[in-house]
Amino acid sequence: MEHRAESVTGGVTWRITTATAGVRLDKFLAAVDRLGSRSRVVTALDKGQVFLNEREITRSDAGSVLRPGDDVRLWRDRPGSASRRHHVAREAGDVVVLHDDAALLVVNKPAGLLSVPLERKAEAGSAYDHLETYLRSHGKLRPLVVHRIDRDTSGLVVFAKTRRAQEALKDQFRRHEVERVYLAVVYGCPDPSEGTWDDYLVWDTKALIQKETSANDPRANLAVSHYSVLEEYESTCLLEVQLETGKRNQIRLQARLRGHTLVGERRYVYGPESLRPVIFGRQALHAYRLSFRHPVDGEVLTFEAPVPADMEKLLARLRRSRP
Repeated sequence: MEHRAESVTGGVTWRITTATAGVRLDKFLAAVDRLGSRSRVVTALDKGQVFLNEREITRSDAGSVLRPGDDVRLWRDRPGSASRRHHVAREAGDVVVLHDDAALLVVNKPAGLLSVPLERKAEAGSAYDHLETYLRSHGKLRPLVVHRIDRDTSGLVVFAKTRRAQEALKDQFRRHEVERVYLAVVYGCPDPSEGTWDDYLVWDTKALIQKETSANDPRANLAVSHYSVLEEYESTCLLEVQLETGKRNQIRLQARLRGHTLVGERRYVYGPESLRPVIFGRQALHAYRLSFRHPVDGEVLTFEAPVPADMEKLLARLRRSRP
């Protein structure tokens, strides 16, 4: 019998024992003494209420086989999540390889696709999976992770092919030597039209979100972003944001802290939905420029990923609505 713990946040967590291990996650939740039906499990998945070992689970991940010690969490009252829609991650084959040499690969990842697999990846597709297949077809080794971007953020990701290249690239990220530039559509428009956001952030491992904290917090990490306004619309604007640091969900939270929630944002929001009238299926965030030194010869490589079709349509719609 698994251990069950009720939560004050309106949820329940089950600790998997040897007696319940070996069962698929969706079948575990569909049991009579849990959610009681497959349809209820699907609803919970679409609302972003199901977690396995503190990782949010979608329909494509629901076939994960449970192991002893796993924690299955049903969070009924969870605040907004990017998974709260009938959206299944795209097939890994949608990834476009922009650069391939003996040391590294650079890809353009579509929104809706993980950068790397979940810990219990099951059937979840990812850019990593695509590259693993791509390299195997060329008789080469597996890709090595250097960094990642959010599932619902589109754009550029670099992977290494050798351990030496991986460490050299990671070192550039740690030293803030990599140029990472994003395009973001936000509500309102920052004043002044260009500047710097700096905040102390801490990752909440229970809520799985980034939060603002003080410089005195021993867990605090400094997050720095440089922004400039590219276009202004009726109630929104297009920003170019260059990361100096690269904390998880950094741009999304920093924009929200200043009253400029990203269009399509589900997690870092405040106030009623009526304050966010523009309909868009994901956070309007695209990693469009990446520049770094090649880990072997030191040559500066710069890549740009075109604005994806969904954001192009959004921008066209916003431009038509200008007063």
